[in-house]
Amino acid sequence: MKTIVMKFGGTSVGNADAIAQAARLVQAGTQDWDRVVVVVSAMRGVTDALIQGAQTAAQGDEETYRSIVSDLRVRHTLAVAELVTDPAGRTAILKTVDAHLDEYAAFCGSVHVLGEITPRAMDTISSLGEKMNARIVAAHLDAQGCAARPVDATELIVTDDCFQQAAPQIAETTEKVQQNLVPLLDAGVTPVVTGFMGATADGITTTLGRGGSDYSASILGAALAADAVWTWTDVDGVLTADPRMVPEARIIPELSYSEVGELAYFGAKVLHPKTIRPVVESGIPLWVKNTFNPTCPGTRIVAEPKSTPGTVKAVTAIPGLSMVTVEGRGMMGVPGIAARTFSAVASQDASVLMISQASSEQSICFVIPSDDVPAVIAALEEELALELTRRDIERVWAIDGVVIISAVGAGIRGTPGVAARLFSALSGAEINIIAIAQGSSECSISLVVDGAQASQAVRQIHHEVINHASA
Repeated sequence: MKTIVMKFGGTSVGNADAIAQAARLVQAGTQDWDRVVVVVSAMRGVTDALIQGAQTAAQGDEETYRSIVSDLRVRHTLAVAELVTDPAGRTAILKTVDAHLDEYAAFCGSVHVLGEITPRAMDTISSLGEKMNARIVAAHLDAQGCAARPVDATELIVTDDCFQQAAPQIAETTEKVQQNLVPLLDAGVTPVVTGFMGATADGITTTLGRGGSDYSASILGAALAADAVWTWTDVDGVLTADPRMVPEARIIPELSYSEVGELAYFGAKVLHPKTIRPVVESGIPLWVKNTFNPTCPGTRIVAEPKSTPGTVKAVTAIPGLSMVTVEGRGMMGVPGIAARTFSAVASQDASVLMISQASSEQSICFVIPSDDVPAVIAALEEELALELTRRDIERVWAIDGVVIISAVGAGIRGTPGVAARLFSALSGAEINIIAIAQGSSECSISLVVDGAQASQAVRQIHHEVINHASA
């Protein structure tokens, strides 16, 4: 039997009109697939609002969370009024919505009294938006003649107890899915599952972190051995560049899992590598499609797509960075300098996005978020104080306001001349390259340029390398 998991993000179920459109897509899916599982996010902005209310309550603010409760009650009530026509069904859904919002208000009241909020409590609070929306979506599907039932992922996805960044326990989750989800599917029911959340083996609610609803869909797809996972969003697919920088950016028809990982890491707004790991390991194809333009084919993500040698598929940019350099002629041949350098960086919880070192070993440079620079340089100067005193290391310094430009494509692998084309494109626009790095995966080449030239650099690479290659 052909099984598909359809995930709808916050924009795709953000109001009554969007939910109605999502329901039409689900109904169409039931005509083409034997079994359809739906995963839904909270309405757009709801999770952020819930978190804001809890955080401000912990800071002594009683008004913000009360205002949020009022706004969310109105927003969900209006959606229910439009989507659920049966009076009894409407009353039941509204009662559930009210119960969840009352629960939220009680939580925030307790947080206000305590003056703090634990990660465990935040997971319970931040997951309420999905619980409300799953019930609204399921009720609307039922009203349209598509048998549906809301299912809390706390009954399906078993995780560890790392609250706010919980990791799924795949064997236990698969068992739960077989017990609780498969019987519904076998009975011809479309489950509408809450995204973003799971529960520990003891039943304590957890959340899956960044890209949580995508992660939920991926986990369920793997547990069901699904034939495909479709993630519905508000864009036509993965694009060759940020359309705000490159208006002529176009859809990439097919990407590999590794290419998606590189694009996500280097700033493209695509699926986070962690969230698609279960489908990667199961070899399940994943599609990114547009809820509001469903006839567009979207982007297909698979293990090994057809690749043309030398092809650069996309170019991305990460702003707000600084490049830190540790340099000195006395570093040559001295073991352990790099290890101590990055140990000091790690001590400040700074994320290193790129590393470059000359073969002469006279310098190590790496790129980190600009906000982390003062603490990182202080930690490096403390760790390398002896070498700085001896002048083995001459200085530790930073260039602020830089951007990483990354050209991504599996076709780069083993193809001579790709770097030359990138350098030529930037040289023609008189853009200076500050540093260069290429990972061992050979799916990307990253360049550091001045932030003021970032948009121009992206446009040049897109025009000279991507457009010309496909012309």
